[in-house]
Amino acid sequence: MANVVSLGHEKIQRVLDRAVAEMHIPGIVAEVKGPDGVWLGTAGLADITTGRRRRSGEYVHIGSAGKAFTSATMLRLEAEGKLDIDDPVDKWLPGLLGDKGYDGDRITIRHLLNNTSGLFITGLAPEISRRYSSRSGFLANRFTTWTTDELLELAVSQPPVHEPGAGFSYSNGGYYLAGAIIEKVTGNSYAQEVDRTIIRPLGLSHTYVRPADDTGYPNPHPRAYSEIFLREGVDPEDVTAENWRSMFESPGLGPLDTTDFNSSWAWAAGNVVSTTSEMVRVLEAFASGSLLPPEQHRKMWTTVSTEGGNWMPHARYGLGVFELEEAVTDGLTLRGVGGSLQGSHIAVVGTPDGEHTIAFHTNTEYRTWSLIFDLVAAEFGIPAIEIP
Repeated sequence: MANVVSLGHEKIQRVLDRAVAEMHIPGIVAEVKGPDGVWLGTAGLADITTGRRRRSGEYVHIGSAGKAFTSATMLRLEAEGKLDIDDPVDKWLPGLLGDKGYDGDRITIRHLLNNTSGLFITGLAPEISRRYSSRSGFLANRFTTWTTDELLELAVSQPPVHEPGAGFSYSNGGYYLAGAIIEKVTGNSYAQEVDRTIIRPLGLSHTYVRPADDTGYPNPHPRAYSEIFLREGVDPEDVTAENWRSMFESPGLGPLDTTDFNSSWAWAAGNVVSTTSEMVRVLEAFASGSLLPPEQHRKMWTTVSTEGGNWMPHARYGLGVFELEEAVTDGLTLRGVGGSLQGSHIAVVGTPDGEHTIAFHTNTEYRTWSLIFDLVAAEFGIPAIEIP
């Protein structure tokens, strides 16, 4: 079994430097809390125009890492006796799935949270692709505000991809439904419930659900840059989970500054702003069980296979969280959260006791799974993790 004592932060720094030099990431920051205390390393720039460098304490968008906030909020409501995660969706949102090809009596809250509901991959919906997937589309729609009703309609706008519980398919739409259930059960907004159940109990002073009309970030924050867009003229309806990589524009066009934009489309699927240090604290609480009662903690970390789900390799998915397969971690249990959207990518990985955690953030979206695997291998002293 691997030794969890850090092998030296110089290995982490080499990965950060390589990310900037070889992956062309504008800037990256990594924060480690472990046996040797807290360490922060950076490489590259927070602002490619001014030359300002990455630093500690930056506010960043955590993308789909916000799914863990939604799941933990739902599990807290269960612990309070307000719902059961095995409740069918129709109990709380009767008729919503109705004539869309989905069975609201068979899809449960648990299915929504572990991405086994059968809802299609929302990020591939033509409505999303037309607005954001090309440079021209993003520029025309960057300040569009999505309403909850629009998101719920989007969630079921395409047919199911499988029967409930029959497989894994990563779907933001399931989390839109979960957010709506939270609001139906409590009579409060999604943001209010996340604040009540997670942010205040953990004493997070730099973490918040981004308001629907927000288009900026508090200081300090890095500028966000994106280079991953569909070629102009590509019909979004031609994009599938199998061919999407071939549909993107040729490299060399340079990054587009995507800092100022409205991310209301993410909502309960991941519209939280935080810092790397506070996300370390969040994962420590989620991973160790210090936030939720034992029954709900166990449910959060009851994982399903992601095989065939076009998601991160070597990982199993819980309720908004993941565990790396011990076959590639030398027997060490490692838990995490992560997310990516225009101009931002974050991952946080740590041991179940909450004593050893690494968080990293890039001011561009996901480029390759090798970055998270290289950082994990360097920090936890495990063999290099190969990408199949």
